[in-house]
Formats: sequence, C-alpha cells, structure tokens
Amino acid sequence: MGNEFLIDTGLVNLAYLVASILFILGIKGLTHPRTAVRGNFLGAMGMLLAALATLLAKGLDFRVILAGIVVGGLIGAVAAARVQMTAMPQMVAIFNGFGGIASVLVAGGALAIVLRGQAPPGLQMIIATAASGLIGAVTFTGSVVAFGKLQGLKLFPSSQVIFPGQKPLNALVALATVGASVWLVSDPTDIVAYWTVCGISALLGILLVIPIGGADMPVVIALLNSYSGLAAAATGFVLNNNVLIISGSLVGASGVILTSIMCKAMNRSLTHVLFGVLGPAADGPSADDVYGGNVKSASPEEVAMLFDSAQRAVIVPGYGMAVAQAQHAVRDLTNLLESRGCSVEFAIHPVAGRMPGHMNVLLAEADIEYDKLKEMDEINPTLEQADVALVIGANDVVNPVARTDPSSPIAGMPIIDVDKARTVVVVKRSLSPGFAGIPNPLFAMDNTLMMFGDGKKAIVELIAALKES
Repeated sequence: MGNEFLIDTGLVNLAYLVASILFILGIKGLTHPRTAVRGNFLGAMGMLLAALATLLAKGLDFRVILAGIVVGGLIGAVAAARVQMTAMPQMVAIFNGFGGIASVLVAGGALAIVLRGQAPPGLQMIIATAASGLIGAVTFTGSVVAFGKLQGLKLFPSSQVIFPGQKPLNALVALATVGASVWLVSDPTDIVAYWTVCGISALLGILLVIPIGGADMPVVIALLNSYSGLAAAATGFVLNNNVLIISGSLVGASGVILTSIMCKAMNRSLTHVLFGVLGPAADGPSADDVYGGNVKSASPEEVAMLFDSAQRAVIVPGYGMAVAQAQHAVRDLTNLLESRGCSVEFAIHPVAGRMPGHMNVLLAEADIEYDKLKEMDEINPTLEQADVALVIGANDVVNPVARTDPSSPIAGMPIIDVDKARTVVVVKRSLSPGFAGIPNPLFAMDNTLMMFGDGKKAIVELIAALKES
C-alpha cells in the first residue's frame, strides 16, 4: 500500500497503549466464569486494535495480510466448531505450539532480512533472537508431544517415558542450547547458528515433556502457555514492537502464575515441572488388596432413594463426565433436586480434567449457575454436612490415599474430601484407576456406593428413577 495510508508514530503508540489496557482487562475478566466472556471479548478487541495499528504503521500489503486472516480464520473456525469438549486440552496444547513456531519463524525471518543489509544486527536484537528461537522451539515441540499424549497417539504414549541416563541427557542438551546461543551472539552474521539453536531447542522440548504422565498435563499446558508468551515477548524485542512485548509478557506472567496454582493443587514443585520430573511412579497395594470384596454396587433406583431424603447434595465432576458429555444431564438432575428442596453445589478441583478450568467450562456450557461452583478450599470444610456427595468420573482428586500414604504418587496432593460426606455415590464405568494409576480406597469405604455405567446414561437413569419415586 502507499505511504498515504501510514499513520503517525504517536498515534500508533497510543493505539498500543489502549490495546495493552484491553489485554490487562481481558485477562482480569478471564479470572471468573461470570466475566470470562467479556474478558475474552476485550482481549480480542485489543488484539484487533494492535494488529490494525501495526499494519498502518508499517505500510504492509493488506492483500497478503487479509489473505492470511481469511485462511487462518477459516481453519480456526472449522477446528473450533468441530472439536469436542473432551479434546479442548489438545486444542489448547497445539495452539501453544503454533505460538511457539510463529515466534521462531518471525525472529528467523527478521534476522535474515537484517543480514541482507550491510550492517550486522545489534546486540539487543541478536540476544532477543536467540531467546525467541530457543523458547519458541521448546514450546513448539513440547506442545506437539503434549498434544500427542492427550490425543492418545501411539507415537506419544500418555504414560511416562523414562529411560536410563535421561536426566544427564536433558542437562547435556540444555547446555548445548546455551552453547549454540553463545555462538549466535558471538557471530550474529551466521544464520546457521540461529537454526542450530532452534534445532537443539526442539530436541530439548521433546525430552522435557515425554517423561510427564497424563495426570500432570494441566500443569504442562499452563507452563507451555507461559513459554509461548515469553517467546512472543522476545520476538517483540526483535521487532522493536512494544505491544508484542507487553502482550507476550502478560501471557508469560499469567501462565507462570497459573502453573504455580496448578503445582500447589497437585503438591508438585515448580522446579520439577521445569525439569520434566513430574508424577514419580511408586509401587503400592494392588486393587485386590485395596478393594477386598468390599465394593458395594447400587442401582439408579437405590440411589434415588438416597436423594429423596437429602437436604444437601454436592456434585464432584471429573474427566469421566467430560468423556460422557454428561454435563447437560447433570444440569437436569440439579434442577430436579432443587425443585424438591435439596440444595445442590459443585465441588471443583483445580486440576480436575485435563486442563485448568476444564470442569468450569463444561458446567458453564450447560448453563449451570456460577454461584453453585465452589472451589476445593471453600467446599471441603463443609462436606461433613453433605447428605450425598455424587462423584461423576473423578478419581485421583477424591482419593484419600493422598492424605494417608506418604509413598503414594499423589501423596500430599490436596483432594476434595468427599469421604467425609454421609453417603458417597461414585459414577464410573469400572474400578479402573485414574491417571496416577493407583486404586482408590474410597470405592470400598462403608459410606460409598458405586453406580457403574456411562456417566450420561447413569445420570439420565437416576433422573428417571427420581421422577418415578
């Protein structure tokens, strides 16, 4: 486009400032389900403003940009419309990867353009380029591995992949990335050095994520999200683009905070997350030893009798509810119980499901009121007063072993204390273990009844039994 469409630098900076404010307000809005939609809209408007200001400031060819927007938007719209809620964590993981590879390519392209000129790149640019390539490549390959684990691809088993000498190898590869980065900074005119940084960093991303099991994927996704933001911020320094620096820093900081929250919820160390040593395996009692023939099965009609006299019920959703797409049936059950005078609340564990906020998203999709969703720390002190605790597809987050067995893989992990309720009803297909791979003694407790079956079908049958009673 011609120069007549360029806008003043002062107006560009003003637009960047407004966009940055919208980003901050958007992130704040995303902290609560009630304001999440508005927060998402504000963030999107901020990005639109930043993109338009950048286009007008640089005089870029709108035909090429619009073509990219149309193609990318079409792909994104189709993917978003077709993806199942159970596959949302995979989608988030791959989007993190796209952000990482975008930073790698943009920084590499900017360096190549500078090297075509006479003057070598400045120190700030070359350091930022090395950081962008390193972090972006780790984010890309790490996210691809996370996607593969969540998707159940044969190439990336969801269980931990551990081999002898793994930690020394990780340390060696990490040192190699540092060495390649030093090479790039010391010889900024050699483009091969940059792609060497990216290649070794890509290998590091794979090595950091493969030893992490499926139970710890919420932490990994939050951390990779932070990495993608840091890579974008580094790319902002490469391009001298203030709004990219600010937005990337916001994503990086919020991702680190979320990762810290996830670690606390799982009793993990952030250091362990960074070095890919989450979820240590441990030998423990077998399922036969734990259950010992004490598991009591109940029919929907028998469970309906419990709810007939219940004054307060607490529902604990888990990944099994997501797999069964039972959230709408759960909403119908909630409405029916409340029409009979029973108070219903939802106990939400921070890492229930496969990504942060997974259960909140599912329940919001079913139009369940936000006020009914109670965080773990809020609901636990009052669970002794619950007449019935209904667990739908959750396992590790309600496993009392976390409180009693210091050798367990989930030892010390905060859990929802459903075992303290007067009666516990667990809806599961079978007695199969959760992501941690250990049996759950809750299933064999005196106050627990198991209602075996598909989550959605079991809740629908329970609703029918309640109506008949």
